[in-house]
Amino acid sequence: MTTPIRVFIAEDHPIVRQGLRALLGTMSGVTVVGESADGAEVVELVLQLDPDVVLLDILLPHLDGIEIVKLLTQRHSRARVLMLSMHDQEEWVLNALRSGAVGYVLKSSDLEDLHVAIRSVIAGHRFLSAPLADRAIEAYSSRTPEPSRLAAKDQGYELLTNRQREVLRLMADGYGNLQIGRILGISPRTAELHRSHVMHKLKLSSQTDVVRFALQRGLISLRK
Repeated sequence: MTTPIRVFIAEDHPIVRQGLRALLGTMSGVTVVGESADGAEVVELVLQLDPDVVLLDILLPHLDGIEIVKLLTQRHSRARVLMLSMHDQEEWVLNALRSGAVGYVLKSSDLEDLHVAIRSVIAGHRFLSAPLADRAIEAYSSRTPEPSRLAAKDQGYELLTNRQREVLRLMADGYGNLQIGRILGISPRTAELHRSHVMHKLKLSSQTDVVRFALQRGLISLRK
């Protein structure tokens, strides 16, 4: 018998929280193990209950979703965080993903989207609600660098070692030095040095540049 996916709900509106619990109850292979309306207690409850997935409202009283994800990452929680929000502005989405969330689900999404999101992050992928994914792809395609600049970055890519290419993929997926070190079996300091070399060789200056480059080379996709 397949072990059910254990989900924790962090949402401060009772009607929304009850609705989510009811929806999740209709999904095969999914079980709700806990819930909270207070941002200040979410971290402790998640660490105690050890869920597979956290559905996390981006705006909670006492501690917001962004800070909660950062704290869970710092305390080595294995839970995959799906941010829930009515806000679809780019800055909200990027802040959530940079903080450590692996997906961003709009509250206007239907049940099937939520089901796909949970299954996707459990499988190790990222998830963006369709409107956000479509917009991100369009934005990245419209920012394609000039051929000469792209060629220079391609030449830089050829100079990367195999380990640095592994680090690049993990950087593009939003992993920090501590997580990269764990995945590759190296120290966070070594991961930081590899990150610095990757940024220098590819002439990249920000996380957005890293993601854009990885997308253009087909190293990652926005929605798998």
